[in-house]
Amino acid sequence: MTVLDLLDLDPSLTEEERQIRDVVRRLVDDRVRPYVADWYEEGRVPARELAREFGKLGLLGMHLNGYGCAGASAVAYGLACQELEAADSGVRSLVSVQGSLAMYAIWRYGSEEQKQRWLPSMATGESIGCFGLTEPDHGSDPASMATRARRDGDDWVLTGGKMWITNAPIADVAVIWARTDDGVRGFAVPMDTPGVTAREIRRKMSLRASLTGEIVLDDVRLPADAQLPEAVGLKAPLSCLTEARHGIVWGAVGVARDCLETTLAYATTRTQFGRPLAGFQLTQAKLADMAVELVKAQLLALHLGRLADAGRLRPDQVSVGKLNNVREALAIARQCRTILGANGVSGEYPVLRHANNLESVLTYEGTSEIHQLIVGQRLTGLSAFA
Repeated sequence: MTVLDLLDLDPSLTEEERQIRDVVRRLVDDRVRPYVADWYEEGRVPARELAREFGKLGLLGMHLNGYGCAGASAVAYGLACQELEAADSGVRSLVSVQGSLAMYAIWRYGSEEQKQRWLPSMATGESIGCFGLTEPDHGSDPASMATRARRDGDDWVLTGGKMWITNAPIADVAVIWARTDDGVRGFAVPMDTPGVTAREIRRKMSLRASLTGEIVLDDVRLPADAQLPEAVGLKAPLSCLTEARHGIVWGAVGVARDCLETTLAYATTRTQFGRPLAGFQLTQAKLADMAVELVKAQLLALHLGRLADAGRLRPDQVSVGKLNNVREALAIARQCRTILGANGVSGEYPVLRHANNLESVLTYEGTSEIHQLIVGQRLTGLSAFA
């Protein structure tokens, strides 16, 4: 049995959802798992090649409708994220940033011309997008962003910088958020525009199989039609983050499952003191506790996915999912490492790689503390952000 069979959850999925999950799992087993340990160790990833393969399968912007997107359900998208992150968080980030941040922003807030220009090629993976919200001095507080966009005749001129931007080193278009005289606005910025530079961030200890960059905007002149016309105020980028966080809720289940399944296989075959590690009471207690938390996380992800498909999912509910599932996935990864002993720190096993990646997942798309405050505000009606 697999870990998620503990509560017999498969019948809770439709036949189509199971088929999508299994197709993505086969692709990941073929194109990611055999190579990802080397990518991680070397700090590289064939992102464009992977994006084209993911595009052929319809994974990029798969929950969006039209413009070459698959129009899949929120649950189907979540299951895809679950299988991608079971291989590596960085690979799921590639898909998540492309579809739930860059593509979603253009799809939800862009003009018809912007949608036609970018979305079809982004859906196939021929064009890569990134999402420029985080800044060097403004992470959890995007309302204080320093990037500015000012009018100059009919044009916009952007000045500032963005930091920790997934896909930036290879992106063709960046959705950049900037402060204007009328509040926060979004812009679709071709990365070959004069004044735009991207620098890859190196020496990361986490998400090494993912391309992360800094974007510098030095008096970047854009035509008026570069602005996303419907993106008015900070709620626009925050709604994009809600889309991405939903995928993370599912992805955390995948990475925890991979850690636990790896550990189960190890503990049932590794012999100490004359019997398998899995035969000791302390080991079984650890395995049982982790399995219980994992299936609870899966049930939470499924419930949120069904709410999303019914059009009833609230941002604070997504915060519950990200807060719980990432926190529990990281605890599972760390506990699994202890059962593997010294082998737990070896790149021959995925557990410590997953744990290192989860340290980033715990922080991006809203830190655990931010999600605690979002949930706290929902419970009390009082904001503790300021």
